[in-house]
Amino acid sequence: MILQALTKYYEILASDGKLPKQGYSTAKISFALNLSSSGELLEVFPLKHEELRGKKSVEIPQEKTVPEQTIRSVGISPNFLCDNSSYLLGLDKKDKPERSLRCFSASRKLHETVLEHVHTPAAEAVRGFFRSWNPGEAETSAAFLAHEEQLLAGGNIVFQIDSGLFAQDDPEICSAWDAYLASLDGGVRMPCLVTGKDEPIAILHAKIKGVSGAQTAGANLVSFNSTAYESYGREKSQGLNAPVGKHAAFAYGTALNHLLADRDHRLSVGDTTVVYWAESSGPVYQDIFHAALSPQNEDGNKLLNSVMKRLAEGKPVADGAEMSMPFYILGLAPNAARISVRFFLRGSFGSFLDNLRKHYDDLAVVHAPQDFPYLTLYWLLRETVNPNASDKSASPLMSGEVLRSILLGLPYPQALQSAVMLRIRAEQDDPDRHIQKITRGRAAILKACLLRMPNNDNYKEVLTVSLNEQSSNRAYVLGRLFAVLEKAQKDASPGINTTIKDRYFTSACATPGNVFPTLFKLYENHIEKLRKSENGKAIGIYYGKLVGGLMNRLDVDQNPFPAHLFLNDQSIFVLGYYHQVQSFFTPKEKKQNTEEE
Repeated sequence: MILQALTKYYEILASDGKLPKQGYSTAKISFALNLSSSGELLEVFPLKHEELRGKKSVEIPQEKTVPEQTIRSVGISPNFLCDNSSYLLGLDKKDKPERSLRCFSASRKLHETVLEHVHTPAAEAVRGFFRSWNPGEAETSAAFLAHEEQLLAGGNIVFQIDSGLFAQDDPEICSAWDAYLASLDGGVRMPCLVTGKDEPIAILHAKIKGVSGAQTAGANLVSFNSTAYESYGREKSQGLNAPVGKHAAFAYGTALNHLLADRDHRLSVGDTTVVYWAESSGPVYQDIFHAALSPQNEDGNKLLNSVMKRLAEGKPVADGAEMSMPFYILGLAPNAARISVRFFLRGSFGSFLDNLRKHYDDLAVVHAPQDFPYLTLYWLLRETVNPNASDKSASPLMSGEVLRSILLGLPYPQALQSAVMLRIRAEQDDPDRHIQKITRGRAAILKACLLRMPNNDNYKEVLTVSLNEQSSNRAYVLGRLFAVLEKAQKDASPGINTTIKDRYFTSACATPGNVFPTLFKLYENHIEKLRKSENGKAIGIYYGKLVGGLMNRLDVDQNPFPAHLFLNDQSIFVLGYYHQVQSFFTPKEKKQNTEEE
């Protein structure tokens, strides 16, 4: 299904002229050899351009459509009209001059064969170059010496005729290349698993480039080079183990490389590289999905706000975007010389967006007015990582499972809830480093995890956006009570750096029966100190009502402070604490409006 979807996407883009036809590919070109009509090397033109990557400006090779590049292993296999210095100049930095000469000789033979009956100026110039160029006399060429270091560094090189025409753009040369490929179109014919047609089967498939962590030269999505992976009767038959026609192999490889090369519509989640596409050549679907899942800038944030608002109102998310459009999401991870498929999801564009909307709804908790209303995937996963760690990447396996849960509307993995609770236990507040033990993100994650659990009716009442003052859930009330006791301490000792949260929160959350009696003794000291202040009587009454009201919600006869709280109750404790703390900063008018809503 993956190859079929990619092949169909290739056909859509190719019909609009956005991808090269079969027999051609897109390559990154670093230099052009400018040739005279007789084939003399006149000049070397750098074809790189500057591009801003983060805060740095880097030189990037130009992308051009060239004759299809061959799949190389250890042998000598030249490309037509576009290759590196070993094949086009017979020189490189590998200290193997004899091999470089063999590469040049093989390239010369290929070009002479393909261009044998072509007599355009471009063809004559290329043939003339291969006849006259002598790798041993390269040091006498001023054009070569001017760019020697860069040419031998390994980038792709093409031919340009002095008239300004690139050789690969000559129509007659292209016709000769097509005829040459047709003459090679032999091999085993079998029904293609992708198209169902009887056609020549591809023995080697295209290298896939751009998967984070995979080999920079490219890795294979489909390959067989060991008997452990081969079927009976297909030993050492490579691609015949999974018969894919040459057209489909070219199409899916071209489409996938096109998706991976698009930096604006590609995500890295843990060690997984995620690409996505609709059965449409328009970018609107990818633009919207990318912004909805992981906006990268202010424009993306605005688009996410707009999309979520329109979804909530039942309006079209954008002009020309059909909610029923088939949409595909593919997660790829590196695996030595191959690529492993972490997940492949298919459904309608609208269903994926609706699952994203539900995900953001589940994560919604009260927050500061200046905070962005949506906790995006990147920041969600960051909540599971030690802020002091040099590598801020979340667990790869957990990251992939979280993404699947979001896109399919499934319960979040248990590992996400456990990872957040681990960070809460391990960290302490550090205002100087902007580190908080209980953050909005962690409270939101715990709420969402509990919301999607089955059989959550016993505590669903506390899984709200803001404080539920009417709930008598024991863990929730204990979390609220801890927040009140902490606030009393802060009011009694303004400017204090270490509060009861730093010393007792983890224990109070897990074993409240051991900790709360101590906390109440400290609370009495804090209240006594507050009573000596200017408005001591009023403050005493305020905290007396607050603490008394919470204690009344605990079942005194059943021991209000249990010996242990399990993971879900610990999560509810954290949520109760967060809701109560946020309530202290919420004006009364806003509280009333929230309750009415």
